[in-house]
Amino acid sequence: MFGTPIVKTARPPVILERAAIELRIMNCPRLPSLGSINVALRELLSADNRYTGQIADVIRRDPSLTARLLRLVNSVYHRQTTPVNSIEEAVFYLGTRQIRQLAMITPVIDDFQKLTGRTQFVWRSFWQHCIATALLTREVINVSGIQPEDADYVAGLVHDVGKIIMAACFGEKFVVIHQRAAIESKSLREIEIEVLGIDHAELGALYLQHHSLPEVMIETARHHHSPELARKTPRVVAAVQIANLLVHAAKIGVSGNNEPVSELEWVNASGWNILLPGADDEVRAVAAGRLRTEIERLPSLIEGLV
Repeated sequence: MFGTPIVKTARPPVILERAAIELRIMNCPRLPSLGSINVALRELLSADNRYTGQIADVIRRDPSLTARLLRLVNSVYHRQTTPVNSIEEAVFYLGTRQIRQLAMITPVIDDFQKLTGRTQFVWRSFWQHCIATALLTREVINVSGIQPEDADYVAGLVHDVGKIIMAACFGEKFVVIHQRAAIESKSLREIEIEVLGIDHAELGALYLQHHSLPEVMIETARHHHSPELARKTPRVVAAVQIANLLVHAAKIGVSGNNEPVSELEWVNASGWNILLPGADDEVRAVAAGRLRTEIERLPSLIEGLV
């Protein structure tokens, strides 16, 4: 009499075509800091004669770097009775290595913050995740006996750039993705593909490729979950994979991926086969032990950076 009842179902998300995604990426602002990251300071720190006064003069030209530097040193050395207010003192306490790292972090994070705009997310925790991964990438490189370069550090810093581009270019879908990720058992990348048609790894690689950035950044963005697929810079990508997993396991910052990472997962990550091919269990255990020591100092350092 009344016919078959109509059952309303939720409409599936509209997945964008690849061409539409790439068009949005083309219109997304570039990150100027990735082209030239505090060149003057980097050159100064690599010189044979490093004078605290000269370094301080360069730092003062960048108010954001100055603020982060003072906040960092007072966070790390919080037990001091008198706060550090002088750039010269900060340089003395931190040393040139951390100053160099800070000089690279500051402009990139500033650019990231501008890109995300008003898109809602736990951005401060996300920046902490990115910075921790960058710092730990360098340590993974060190324990593997590979000669470190600035490229590995920056690659670690921008490995999740696809999530930032997603927030900047596809804000509504980004919000839906992370709302679903908080309550569903699926992986974040699965949800991204269901909602947007592309995951953050491929999205980040396309963005970096469009802006003609170095291959090491492009491969890291695309393959940091599967470094064995990297062709040109597999060792850096492998180091970022391990660092990323270890930062997740240590619960430093938030990447948006809510799947827990066990110690067994990062200790047995596929990246170790690239960094330490043929190494026995003892060699890997020593490397893992050194990384555990490094991870313990990161929380206080990260807290002072962001």
